Amino acid sequence: MKTEGGSEEAKRRAGERAARAVEDGTVVGLGTGSTTAYAIRAIGRAVDEGLEVRGVPTSFQSRQLALEVGIPVTELDAVEGIDLAIDGADQIANGDGAGRGTLVKGGGGAHAREKLVGATADRFVVVADPSKFADQLEHPVPLEVLPDAHTVVADDVRELSGEPTLRDAAAKDGPVVTDNGNLVLDCDFGPISDPEELAADLALIPGVVEHGLFVGLVDAVYVGTDDDVEVREY
Repeated sequence: MKTEGGSEEAKRRAGERAARAVEDGTVVGLGTGSTTAYAIRAIGRAVDEGLEVRGVPTSFQSRQLALEVGIPVTELDAVEGIDLAIDGADQIANGDGAGRGTLVKGGGGAHAREKLVGATADRFVVVADPSKFADQLEHPVPLEVLPDAHTVVADDVRELSGEPTLRDAAAKDGPVVTDNGNLVLDCDFGPISDPEELAADLALIPGVVEHGLFVGLVDAVYVGTDDDVEVREY
């Protein structure tokens, strides 16, 4: 379930500003989504000018784009670590209380690998436009689930007062299938008062490969507007 909103100029500014943080000789986590794509293209242009980096893509989509723009790609198990990861978000908690800087991700169905790469990175930055912020998270939380478990997981989500919906594919009959061969349940909990508690509850459900709540992982958010970029440190 992708979110809409934000101008292409704002997305471009955020992505390109984050790309400027990539240093020579580093390993970079390459996220998934339209805003992150601007960062990947900017890194590719820097590679053309002599920057030496290796990219760890978080999805087939980001891998294909990285190869297209000339970024050498590798795998997580082939590197000692990730210096910087750049990714987008479906919604970002903007309040001053608990949960500030927490993300909902998974609109592209790649949140399992995105979370792994983001958590592994020495620094994890998010690129976004102002439309992604909310005082309290309320975006449906994607769950990547084992195919045989999706009905059982759906029942457990309802026990947590959530409303699960199996994500359908847009261009074919049937559900979305992730790069890992799993299904996605988009789970609407309404306003999420305690993201950390919900994240813990979702992680305990058998059959859930990964949930889309990113709690305590983000180091900074680059917020693009039509004429500037604001960097919010966390």
